[in-house]
Amino acid sequence: MATNGTEHPEVAAAVERVGRYRWVICALLFAATAINYIDRQMIGVLEPDYLRHEFHWTPGDYAQLVFTFQLAYAIGYLGFGRIVDWIGARMGYAVAVGVWTLFHVLHGGVGSITQFAMVRFGLGIGESGNFPAGVKAVTDWFPQKERALAIGVFNAGSNVGAILTPLIVPAITLAYGWRMAFIVTGILGVLWVIAWLLLYRDPQSHKRVGAAELAHIRQDPADPVVRVKGLWPKLLTTRETWAYALGKFFIDPIWWFYLFWLPPYLHDTYHLNLVGFGLPIAAIYLLSDVGSVAGGWLSGRLMKAGMTANKARKLTMLICAFCILPVVTTQYIDSVWINVLIIGIAAAGHQAFSANLYTVPSDTFPRYAVGSVIGIGGTVGAIGGMLFSLYIGKILDGLGTYSAIFAVAGGSYFVALLCIHLLSPRLERAKITAG
Repeated sequence: MATNGTEHPEVAAAVERVGRYRWVICALLFAATAINYIDRQMIGVLEPDYLRHEFHWTPGDYAQLVFTFQLAYAIGYLGFGRIVDWIGARMGYAVAVGVWTLFHVLHGGVGSITQFAMVRFGLGIGESGNFPAGVKAVTDWFPQKERALAIGVFNAGSNVGAILTPLIVPAITLAYGWRMAFIVTGILGVLWVIAWLLLYRDPQSHKRVGAAELAHIRQDPADPVVRVKGLWPKLLTTRETWAYALGKFFIDPIWWFYLFWLPPYLHDTYHLNLVGFGLPIAAIYLLSDVGSVAGGWLSGRLMKAGMTANKARKLTMLICAFCILPVVTTQYIDSVWINVLIIGIAAAGHQAFSANLYTVPSDTFPRYAVGSVIGIGGTVGAIGGMLFSLYIGKILDGLGTYSAIFAVAGGSYFVALLCIHLLSPRLERAKITAG
């Protein structure tokens, strides 16, 4: 096994002799994220052929529902970041999945747009806990050089969920109706919570983790185990917090757009129905799945080759931004499958960019602050998504075209990377002191 200057030879040799239970944890994170995105995306898949006609809403009305979800997500993300730092990833994650599963199932009983907004709000509160808890678990279970890959793997669950939704939901809906589709898919969340509580513990107290693997996990310099008084005011006045948060502000709205608006876009532009747009959407998210893992792999590979974390993360994100740029041309292309390829590459670029952005808090903050920083960034990203949703609704109600929307989608990543670099030129460790 090859080693570099950051890992002792005896630790590297030990890793070869032990199992890799940390990847079992990563698989659980992957599964939770897949379920998260199935539950989140179902409204977009059902909107053109079912919900739009039953509830008689306009694009602006639908944008308001998306806004409601994102508002709850912004509120919950901030709260769950602190909760996860307080009670840990194990119970924090279980609470989040339990809450969002409950409100997901309640979608099957709504009778008005107002009720739909209420359950979307509850779903947003619960789903906001997914990434704070997931990144916290990765920080606890993986050394720095493996975190981008681990985050890329579990973040790939979002793409798998997005692939499965347009494939399985139409089948359930055609057989049993759209209301039953929410109930049937809700079972997945219940099963996941049971598995998580049975399999997850902190690595130092886990019976399946030997001394060698624990040494591998803990090879980075140890963080002080402290509770910092006034942590949040300190985080909010730290440049590294805003490097992460502004990055999220500019890129998260684009992913929200893909998630909630691609089915209506394919329906309105190419007249595809619930069954017809399933394969195109699945193809887009299959490509994005490759990007999620590749982005984490590339920065990790560059670091193993001797590049600093700062250069490796930012070079990878710059490459991603250029891969995304062609999405501005989609409105000028008639072929649905060429557009699927362009949007798919852009979605892959987003996920690769995002996998590296998610490592910034663990690169720059001690473990006890990571969940809070992730929460702050997620809230800022959700605020960006809320503003973009209102923009989308007004554009579609007024102009009826997606051109201006895709223009924003193509350029946001360059702005995000510029903000990250200006606020944290070297991705140095933030100076957070106790007391």
